[in-house]
Amino acid sequence: MKRSSTIFLQAVITLIGIGTLALMLWEPHLEGRNAHATSAFDIYFKDPFLAYAYAASIAFFIALYKAFKLLGYIRKNEVFSQTAVNALRSIKYCALALVAFAVGAESYLFIVQRGKDDIAGGMALGHVIIFVSIVAATAAAVFEKLLQSAVDIKSENDLTV
Repeated sequence: MKRSSTIFLQAVITLIGIGTLALMLWEPHLEGRNAHATSAFDIYFKDPFLAYAYAASIAFFIALYKAFKLLGYIRKNEVFSQTAVNALRSIKYCALALVAFAVGAESYLFIVQRGKDDIAGGMALGHVIIFVSIVAATAAAVFEKLLQSAVDIKSENDLTV
């Protein structure tokens, strides 16, 4: 892959991370429960669902970081290395963690909030997050297996030479 392509993709990943962080800090001010909150403490620390979303975002940001590192390995022509395989494995586990967090959030909405609030939007957003995370985890798992077999073949060839 060309050096300019990997740098461009790393810039895109950086922009996704910055945009997501900005949205996570800005959106709670608009939320119905927090729209009239007067202090940052009221907005960010009195809403357990928001704290849960921030905890779940840790996996997302770790996956972005690992994808950034993986593109760095590709740029340095170190794609057929165990570190690249480990980065893909981490991305897979982060995507699975996001699925678990989203299922937990949807379970909370369905069990606790059903009947009290309109949960359709939250459930739809949760379904999208689950679908995208499953696709990312599957792709990372497939690429991890392919790359691991390539690394194994490369190490066998290095031993025979």
